[in-house]
Amino acid sequence: MMIYPSIDNLLEKVNSTYTLVTLSAKRARQLQDGSGHLMLEHPRSDKAVGQALEEINAGLLYYKN
Repeated sequence: MMIYPSIDNLLEKVNSTYTLVTLSAKRARQLQDGSGHLMLEHPRSDKAVGQALEEINAGLLYYKN
């Protein structure tokens, strides 16, 4: 079973694993709390963390230094 999105693809969008984990966790918390709306029309994942990672992979969510 392939994991989607792959870690390699995600690390091309975000410069470090620490930033990736922090960004996806904060976004997942927003999705669960209802304080943020889902930016994807048809996410593959039913879980908030998976949806956050899909948003990062799609370039909809990013981190600026």
